Amino acid sequence: MGRVFQKWDDLVAYLRQTRGGRRVVFTNGCFDILHVGHIRYLQEAKALGDLLVVGLNTDASVKKLKGSNRPVQDENSRAEIMAALGCVDAVTLFGEETPKELIEKVKPDILVKGGDYKISEIVGADFVQSYGGQVKALQFVPGFSTSSILKRV
Repeated sequence: MGRVFQKWDDLVAYLRQTRGGRRVVFTNGCFDILHVGHIRYLQEAKALGDLLVVGLNTDASVKKLKGSNRPVQDENSRAEIMAALGCVDAVTLFGEETPKELIEKVKPDILVKGGDYKISEIVGADFVQSYGGQVKALQFVPGFSTSSILKRV
């Protein structure tokens, strides 16, 4: 079971203690209504390294990105759900417009986003590549999205 870190400095300290020679994979997102597309994506991300860190958008940032009716689940619930997944090692919230500052704090070995992103569109890609880290767009699972699930509901 993963851990939720309220403060980025606590996350960085945890990674410093546990990292050793292990590779840290970082991803981020809203993860409002968890679905099979998310699960497959997170499992694929974890398979690339040893520790999977998830940057989770705060409620305020989800509203800005997705609209006033979102998120459906509050940030603390989303963080707890995410940390309960076997493939996730650490979760922290970010309220900034992008996760750039968080990525710079974590300094992951591998930065990933879903296959609907091009490498050039992934925030933090230049930074991660600058020290030899890898940036990957993972396989997109068609037919699964929180927005489409909410429309059906």
